[in-house]
Amino acid sequence: MKKLRVEDAVGQVLCHDMTRIVKGEMKGPQFRKGHIIRKEDIPMLLSMGKEQIYVWEKLPGMLHEDEAAEALALICRGDNIRQTGPTEGKIEFFAQEEGLFYFDTEKLNAINDITDLVVSTRHALSPVKAGDKLAGMKAVPLVIPEEKLNQAREAAGPVPLMSVLPYRLRSACVITTGSEVAKGLITDTFTPVIIAKLAGYGILVKKHIIVGDGMENVALAITEARAEKADLILCTGGMSVDPDDNTPGAIKQSGAEIITYGVPVTPGVMFLLGYYEDGSPILGVPGCVMYVATTIFDLILPRIAAGLRMTRRDFTRMGNGGLCLACPACHYPICPFGKVS
Repeated sequence: MKKLRVEDAVGQVLCHDMTRIVKGEMKGPQFRKGHIIRKEDIPMLLSMGKEQIYVWEKLPGMLHEDEAAEALALICRGDNIRQTGPTEGKIEFFAQEEGLFYFDTEKLNAINDITDLVVSTRHALSPVKAGDKLAGMKAVPLVIPEEKLNQAREAAGPVPLMSVLPYRLRSACVITTGSEVAKGLITDTFTPVIIAKLAGYGILVKKHIIVGDGMENVALAITEARAEKADLILCTGGMSVDPDDNTPGAIKQSGAEIITYGVPVTPGVMFLLGYYEDGSPILGVPGCVMYVATTIFDLILPRIAAGLRMTRRDFTRMGNGGLCLACPACHYPICPFGKVS
């Protein structure tokens, strides 16, 4: 790349897009990269404040901003993502289908730690629909050493950094616990909420079991639910530490490995997640899900639906942003609740 006076640049090739901004009329490239400068372009270039411009001069070991953006996109773009551009040195990603936007935030941070490379994204682990914008990336200068892209490849590792994981779970069994419901003393207002939230991720309830209190009763209901071969089992009710709340004990007795019981998220502290040997999950859902718009259940359901196996560490890292502010009008997910930092 070399710098020339506009008047001396006729016949040269632009090495970057040149943006023109006219308030209320336009903001975009007046001249595109690769444009051969003509004598009649000079007045427009001068009106844009371009008394001197850069033209392309290829040097070994250096990448043009478009080449750098393409290299970044190759490092980052995984399954179910389409890209646009480059335009003005920038490439953007969009979801090709509905699913969970997944990437390792530490690896993203490592790439952004490299001077002159920038990758911006929506929050990791966000549920997305086809067409949603996911990320944008570019090199800051017009030309950049190729070695910096090599550093980015090393930071990202051997597989593409980002992907959209389609929702994989398709069926569920819901177990409603509590003698007051089993005896018909109160109406079950919990299960309709669960059914609606599951349907949002393409999961249909194939069986609903209502069972009275007592650990043995709940354990037998879980055995019945497992026989249905559903992708997911949910137990509602009996999740507190009261002596007669036996759901967590019954889940453990059923043979599930308990990943967490109690999470640093409010509302939803008394949430439980376990897995069976075949990898199928079982959830103990606290009562707040019945009457609060957004809870721990809304944070983890997209991950569970996408088949992402969660660990205890996934939950212990939820404390930062794990407090719902109970806004008068809930705007989730456009809020900080449950966002990965």
